[in-house]
Amino acid sequence: MDMACRIVELRNKEVICIKDGTRLGCVCDVEIDTCCGKVLNIVVFGKPRCWGLLGREDDIIIDWNCIEVIGDDTILVSFMPPRPHRKKRGGFFAKLLK
Repeated sequence: MDMACRIVELRNKEVICIKDGTRLGCVCDVEIDTCCGKVLNIVVFGKPRCWGLLGREDDIIIDWNCIEVIGDDTILVSFMPPRPHRKKRGGFFAKLLK
């Protein structure tokens, strides 16, 4: 059964990773190859840093082939975004333990 979906309907669907159940965010944009009229990727806004005061993390770009299911409210994907590396801080307690 073939089902049609408009790009505007994709925009606010929640994207969930089926590998670990994490919520990646909502679709904010779609990348299209204008030469062949094919959808290449969906884009999810990066998570806000410090309640949005310090901007956002990088956007998550998910290849169209990673989409498993498009439901009424959610999109299930088999995609794991790279985890940001946290810097070790040499704070006050780290200096005490030396």
